[in-house]
Amino acid sequence: MPVWEEHAYIRRDDNGNIVSLEEYEATHKSSAFTMADFKLYLICGVGFMLDSYDLFIVNLASPIWAYEFFTKGDLDSTTVVPAPTIPFLVRGAVNAAANIGNVAGQLSFGFLGDSFGRKFVYGKELIIAIIGIIMIISLPVNNSAGLQNGVSKMWWLFGWRFLLGVGIGGDYPMSAAIVAERSTLANRGRMLGWIFSNQGWGTLAASVITCILLPIFSSSLKNGHLGKIDGIWRLQVGLALVPCFALLYFRLTMPESKKFLQSTELSGVAKAKLNASDASFEQHELKTHDGRPVDRRASIIEAAAQAQEPSKGAQMRAFIEYFSHPRHALTLFGCAFSWFLVDVAFYGVNLNQSVILADIGYATGKTPYDYLLKNAEGNLIIAVAGYVPGYFLTIAFIELLGRKWIQIQGFLVTALMFGILAGASDSLNSASRFALIVIAQLFFNFGPNATTFIVPGEVFPSRVRGFAHGFCAAVGKLGAILSGIGFNWWSQKDHVKYPGSIGLSGVLWIFFAFELLGAVVTFFCVPETRGKDSDAIDYEEFQQRVGPAA
Repeated sequence: MPVWEEHAYIRRDDNGNIVSLEEYEATHKSSAFTMADFKLYLICGVGFMLDSYDLFIVNLASPIWAYEFFTKGDLDSTTVVPAPTIPFLVRGAVNAAANIGNVAGQLSFGFLGDSFGRKFVYGKELIIAIIGIIMIISLPVNNSAGLQNGVSKMWWLFGWRFLLGVGIGGDYPMSAAIVAERSTLANRGRMLGWIFSNQGWGTLAASVITCILLPIFSSSLKNGHLGKIDGIWRLQVGLALVPCFALLYFRLTMPESKKFLQSTELSGVAKAKLNASDASFEQHELKTHDGRPVDRRASIIEAAAQAQEPSKGAQMRAFIEYFSHPRHALTLFGCAFSWFLVDVAFYGVNLNQSVILADIGYATGKTPYDYLLKNAEGNLIIAVAGYVPGYFLTIAFIELLGRKWIQIQGFLVTALMFGILAGASDSLNSASRFALIVIAQLFFNFGPNATTFIVPGEVFPSRVRGFAHGFCAAVGKLGAILSGIGFNWWSQKDHVKYPGSIGLSGVLWIFFAFELLGAVVTFFCVPETRGKDSDAIDYEEFQQRVGPAA
């Protein structure tokens, strides 16, 4: 067993004996990261940093593509030229491409992870992402390969960003399931929050790298030599390959989780592998939905006695059977729909933050360099002041306040910010509107953007967790796709030229309504998962159906 594997997924007591996670935590009360937590954080967390970096770098690369692909010849450095625009359909498609791929990746990898195990699929999603990144930065130059204009080049980017999105999407259900199945009840929410917080670091890294690259190419940008800025966006995107390759080995060699193997006994997906001593290994930690301890030994033995060889479609039947119960179906609806509602606003803002900064008068400049640098600085300030701190507020308070409360208050505060931006935009200056965007970003992440990822990783049992989490994430990404494609059109002020457009204020009113609805859906349909073990609840329900063990 490789050293990293042993330390990442098991614990040893002071005498060197292997113990359960719960037994270890009972004797080591410190809330600080152990080495095992840190290794798990790196293996799964770095993937989310890459996810965020690759998804949101398009927000910073799009203005560069606009200058390079849609400006004819060099610019006169003495003339103030407004930033060019990418055709709305094309820009929206490229913005949404990775999210469209996410849907395919989340559903397919979630299903495969439940059917064949985490070990079988983990790491494959990273290979797909690596291929997508390589092909994006391999965009042919000099109008070769039939790419004669800016639109055709953007469609190249669309196709390979879709593939990149498939890999990124696969990371959501797999990393969530792996972390949840290797965490204790006391630190599970915190660990999932730590993993997901890497989205903040990815977004921050994208802004920092852009701020570093732009001065390197400042001469070409200031003098209007746009043909020489091609290297900026290729480096922006391509630098993500470094941690990808560093992480790949550890994901491909990850062992299977014990909780997943135990849970799948109830689906008849795996052979019975447990005996009475195995069943008692974590018995003292399990709780039912109302907080009562449950005797897992009897229920596991009952399940093991009835387990059969896998059959074709067994996992899909298990998924359908589990969610045929109204309470489970309501939970699935609540988790999926609340994720959809937050992603409409979250991705509408983040994929188009450059457009919003320009609209409020923040991202301006006399030269392409001034405009691009101001845009990158605005994104950096928002990431430092709002985006990243929001995740750490969630981590700090999730075990104190609970998931449901954090999600509801996040929906309400972001709704308030959008309402003010939409209703009072004419009376607010650029600094005030910028501050409102920062606050909205803070409460997205100290709120539903974090908890809609965490709750599906906790509320569903391991045997259906991958596909259920993937399904919720995919529904959420439908909201991201809706905003990615439609935001640029709907936010236009010229209603004649752009039929159906409602202006930025109109779009913000839609975000306001969706955030309010998200709070309502959360209140009625999303259960609190703090201190609850979904696998124990699943075993209890199984025992109630089949009767007590002999």
